[in-house]
Amino acid sequence: MNASTQTRQAILDALDAAREATPHLPALDIARRLDISEGELQAARLGRDVFTLPLSPHALAARFHQLGEVKALTRSRHAVLEQQGVYPPLRGSEQAGLLLDPGGLDLRLHLAQWHWTCLILDRMPNKEGGTAQRLSVQVFDRHGIALHKLFSLAPEPPEAWQELQALSNTQEPAFTQAAEPLPRTLPTVPTLAEEWAQMSDVHQFFGLLNRHQLRRHEANALMEGRFTRALRPDACEAVLSEAASGELPLMLFVASPGCVQIRTGKVPAPQRMRGWLNLFGGDFTLHLDDANIARVWQVHKPNRDGGVTSLEAFDAQGGLVLQIYAERREGQGERLEWRGLLDGLDAREAAA
Repeated sequence: MNASTQTRQAILDALDAAREATPHLPALDIARRLDISEGELQAARLGRDVFTLPLSPHALAARFHQLGEVKALTRSRHAVLEQQGVYPPLRGSEQAGLLLDPGGLDLRLHLAQWHWTCLILDRMPNKEGGTAQRLSVQVFDRHGIALHKLFSLAPEPPEAWQELQALSNTQEPAFTQAAEPLPRTLPTVPTLAEEWAQMSDVHQFFGLLNRHQLRRHEANALMEGRFTRALRPDACEAVLSEAASGELPLMLFVASPGCVQIRTGKVPAPQRMRGWLNLFGGDFTLHLDDANIARVWQVHKPNRDGGVTSLEAFDAQGGLVLQIYAERREGQGERLEWRGLLDGLDAREAAA
């Protein structure tokens, strides 16, 4: 048995032991215990219960709407958004896919980041005490980081799942080690405030960041007192609680490097379990590890409709954990109660 075969078998043994002891333990947690990426963990199962999908990212995403009722899942490093529904047909380009369904499965796909996609056939415990097959499609980047996952919820999955299995093979992916951006002194950008003020659409913000090679949290820090305000790290819980009690519909954005998933609508009161803050809705769940939120910003961006304001939470490495907006349709002004809620946070903190 060569070294690579030994490593693969060791991963499989550890996975099987973990699943035997804790059947619902997430694959990411098992991978972390083994000090490997989640992609490496799943690739070790190739030919057994995992199969490579040899489709281009755009071609695969174009099939999503045929897969029936699913649970769609996207995670940042410290937040997980899960939603039940049916994907809308794919729109957009080969690089930027759009699954547009406000209030339903609503996603923006950065397809250039999709490196390996696979079909997974898990055996999971069911309510009757036995096991049932759980089908999923999972997408990973070149570092083995999960970008998006979808799990079939249909008792009898549509034929499109069988078609994917017929296309699949056992080609192994090659992953590279991920590296965190090195910390740096906050740069000086003399024209940033002027360019920010001239935005007429929030999507122009990405061009602004790219022009000046800025990360989002750096831009927020540079614009503090002008377009941004630093809030306490616990601001997310306060905002979610007040929005729930006031029945204020929100847009929750959770992003991986290859996918932004958006949940729009009213939210239930947050519940804390095992240290995480959770929203348990009828068709969605948000899990937020807010203990790892280091900075929170209230951010205002100009647009043609009077501007939009968001709450943005970041971890200690500057990674975006969660974005929250008030629900708003194109062409409509922002809800005044949302701005009042955020402005009120500062007033309460200042008085504390």
